[in-house]
Amino acid sequence: MFRLNFKIALRNLWKNKGYTLINVGGLAIGLASCMILLLYVGYKWSYDKQFSNYEKTYVVYNNAFTSAKLETWIWTPGLMAREIKEKVPGIAYASRSTFPEQRLISHGQQRFKSAAIFADAAFLKILDFKMIRGNRDKVLQELNSVVLTEGMAKRLFGMEDPINKMVKFENTEVLKVEAVIADVPGNSSVQFDYLLPWALLEKQNQIIRNSNWGMNFCLTLVQLKDNRFFGSVNQQLKGIYKRNEQGSNSEAFMHPLSKWHLYSTFENGVSVGGKIDQIRIFFILAFCILLIACVNFMNLSTARSEKRAKEVGVRKAIGSSRKSLISQFMLESVLLSFLGMLVAFVLMEISLPYFNGLLHTTLVIEYQNWKFWSVLLSLTFFTGFIAGSYPAFYLSSFEPVKVLKGFNIAVNSSLSVRKVLVVFQFVFAACLMVCTAVIYQQLNYIKDKPVGYNKAGLMEVPLQGVLLKDPAKMQLLKERLLKTGAVTEVTFFSKGMNEEGDATFGVEWAGKKPKEDVLFNYRSSGYDFVKTIGTSVLAGREFSAQFNDSAKVLINEAAVKLMGFRQPIGASLKLWGKSFTIIGVIKDFVMASPYQRAAPMVVYYDMGIMTSAVARLNPAQNVSSSVQKIDEVFKSFNPDFPVDRKFVDEVFKQKFDDEQLLGTLANWFGGFAIFISCLGLLGLALFTAEQRKKEIGIRKVLGASTANILALLNKDFIKLVLIANLIACPLAYVVVYKWLSAYEFRVSISVLPFAIAIFLSLIIALITVTAQSVRVVKSNPVDALKYE
Repeated sequence: MFRLNFKIALRNLWKNKGYTLINVGGLAIGLASCMILLLYVGYKWSYDKQFSNYEKTYVVYNNAFTSAKLETWIWTPGLMAREIKEKVPGIAYASRSTFPEQRLISHGQQRFKSAAIFADAAFLKILDFKMIRGNRDKVLQELNSVVLTEGMAKRLFGMEDPINKMVKFENTEVLKVEAVIADVPGNSSVQFDYLLPWALLEKQNQIIRNSNWGMNFCLTLVQLKDNRFFGSVNQQLKGIYKRNEQGSNSEAFMHPLSKWHLYSTFENGVSVGGKIDQIRIFFILAFCILLIACVNFMNLSTARSEKRAKEVGVRKAIGSSRKSLISQFMLESVLLSFLGMLVAFVLMEISLPYFNGLLHTTLVIEYQNWKFWSVLLSLTFFTGFIAGSYPAFYLSSFEPVKVLKGFNIAVNSSLSVRKVLVVFQFVFAACLMVCTAVIYQQLNYIKDKPVGYNKAGLMEVPLQGVLLKDPAKMQLLKERLLKTGAVTEVTFFSKGMNEEGDATFGVEWAGKKPKEDVLFNYRSSGYDFVKTIGTSVLAGREFSAQFNDSAKVLINEAAVKLMGFRQPIGASLKLWGKSFTIIGVIKDFVMASPYQRAAPMVVYYDMGIMTSAVARLNPAQNVSSSVQKIDEVFKSFNPDFPVDRKFVDEVFKQKFDDEQLLGTLANWFGGFAIFISCLGLLGLALFTAEQRKKEIGIRKVLGASTANILALLNKDFIKLVLIANLIACPLAYVVVYKWLSAYEFRVSISVLPFAIAIFLSLIIALITVTAQSVRVVKSNPVDALKYE
């Protein structure tokens, strides 16, 4: 029986090539889109799950209670890991590490600035990356040692064995390579190229060596012996700050390593999401596009019902049961689904390189992975079953007597299934168009929103080598840069212009309420800072060589508002217990998220902690020649260090990567959804026009014009699209309102995105239907009426 049904299915598909092509094309696009999105979702879901005991591994977070709100940080004290290991039962390992930082490593003429992490020995026991060479139990214990990733080892030593060979760190420390581990996979939250022992960090940095429980600067990882200890360990971590620092307002807690990447947003100390929200959107989008393709199949199948009615009547008359007819139609559906999957493979292989570049991933089709094939086959059968279920039950329900007597199925009923399916398709397509338009509106709004300084033409270069902590050489650097004419202004800053961090509760002022804990950003800047970055002094002055400003500070507008100073100039405040005098108020400017208001900030003068030189390019000179001159000046101070310069506006653009990605994917897959919907509309228009061929012939004979007939044929479809938009608009409004509510600065929801969606959907539907209808309209009426 299966063999017979299979032959009939093949003959039907071959006989109706146009119908088959439309269906296979729609299913292929739907399946390819779904699989690409699911590959990405699976990749994101796999983050930090490649380690042996990831389910027993946790990241320690810090809840800092303030009078305004509860702040949650991933930064913890360097003393915490040892305290946890020694005093908390149920701990297998506890490690401390810095966050990745670009640092120079060299061997001979090979010099690279790559991501380095300082860590203790337990780090590689918790995150058990594959050990290629070396002993896991002995690494990161000797002061002058280093662990390289496989890629870093090849860059430094080529094909030589690097074990026990020497490398230089920052051109000062000679380190012995004691191990090589596999390259860190892209789906790891901790990314680095080499590991350095914690003892080396303490040797180089006295502040780290003498750190206390008030300094939160490192990542603490904990691995439990068993998850049954989770409750007791978490309870003990809650009071670990207060036990070690009197008056502390912080509490520690554990967050699963496997949720670190996707659930990184906290409100009131509780995880409320993060990247998981975007992943949910992609997951829903994947199946909605596939569902659109299935609906397209149903639409075309039910539209062909009149042609299949006689076949059903004859087969029932000669003894076929409804069950066998359902099997026949389901087999056709699954067969089409398999054909669609074959085409989907081609589309995926062609499009994956583009999407990898867009998503910054290395997604591949793992043909050797049984999980991939099981998901693929399940998805194919699921698609075939969903797509063919309604047509199979609908077509098999015809009564043989009625259909063989010439039973005619109504095609103009306003409640017909086909029209409901068309409406559903365009509801989804219209929603995606509205959402895409709002995403781009929000992006443009934030990009065009003033950031408080002029980032165009602003360059920052990290200070390194002999320039670090040497004010005399920094001044000489400034003079030489200005002398080249490549820059008009130069200053120094303790952080990158777009970097977060360096925040403290240790700011006191007259009139501060008891127990009022407010988080202040703090930075150190050099002379001409305000002039260089293109902001403004609203009151007072900035730091100047004409004065001794070692005990002076600048504050921003947000700080003035918070402190309630009417005359801030000359007022005093305390920073970490030391008294400073306010000499200037500067305009608020964005350093962290452009979606949030500027935090209160204190800027003081200390050339010993500067990390970046900030320069404004001369607009009268060619950019490439200016950059070359700047590089030459930096090379003259540090010939062995690469010049790691960055344009501030380019770094600022990276803050919008997530929203840009969401908009681009919504654009692409929204286009796919519209295209699939148009395939369904095209097929429906084809069958409608064919069914009304005689009517069109009579109308033409009676004098109806081509325009009148096209208007008649398009009228019903335009009504359907309008109904779809009426349903889509409120749905889209709810979706974009919820999405925008996550942003402090957001664009207002206007009529424009909805008008664009309605206009585009109407135009697309009109063109699609007209393109098919015009062929029938222009045909000779004699051909349609000659047998009447």
